[in-house]
Amino acid sequence: MSLRVILITGANGGLGQAIAQAFLQESLANRVWLAVRARRDHADALVKANPDRCFCLALDVTSPERWKQAVAEILARHSRIDVLVNNAGRHEDMLLGTMPLSSWQQVLATNLDGVFHGCQAVLPTMISQRKGRIVNMASLSALLAPAGQTNYAAAKAGVIALTQSLAKEIARIGITVNAVCPGYVETEALAHLTGPERKAAEMKIPMRRLGRPAEVAAAVRFLASEESSYITGSAMKVDGGIL
Repeated sequence: MSLRVILITGANGGLGQAIAQAFLQESLANRVWLAVRARRDHADALVKANPDRCFCLALDVTSPERWKQAVAEILARHSRIDVLVNNAGRHEDMLLGTMPLSSWQQVLATNLDGVFHGCQAVLPTMISQRKGRIVNMASLSALLAPAGQTNYAAAKAGVIALTQSLAKEIARIGITVNAVCPGYVETEALAHLTGPERKAAEMKIPMRRLGRPAEVAAAVRFLASEESSYITGSAMKVDGGIL
């Protein structure tokens, strides 16, 4: 088994945790770095349960300088980065007519600028390796934009466009770039749903249930694998058949 180094942003949340678990279970040779901004209780617990295979670092994805420091820290330990999963995200849902400028800017800064900074930070290493996998978490909202999410939907649509453009730029170097578009998934983002609201959400889904974080993580793991080597620039839906 050859060493593979994986960096996951937004790694303290339910989806980030599931993605980390998928890579840890995939191979004992995987080294998984969990990037978190503020809360890190779940990330720390995963590190404690997987000593010498899992590591935690502080990262504000909106800061280019912090990205450089994070990549330097990983390279100092392993001298390589094989997979980047841009999973950090932020919601501030409201109607555009009453949306403060700060809500627009902060949501785009985290969801879109953060992906740009992350890709730019790891590219020099991946180019020198002539190998790498980048998986960007988009959203079904990018393809089927709901009311009240102009900031979030615009940011995630931008992630898909960024993914497709970057994929073309670096395809011949051996680096793939893909996006995953989850629909309704059982995470903290949907914890606020009441019983009737949850039922209404399930009725929109042809499979009549919410997705599980592990099902999204399986898609991410596949796109980061050798088996997906001829897939790049894709936007994979994991949505139970909504679209």
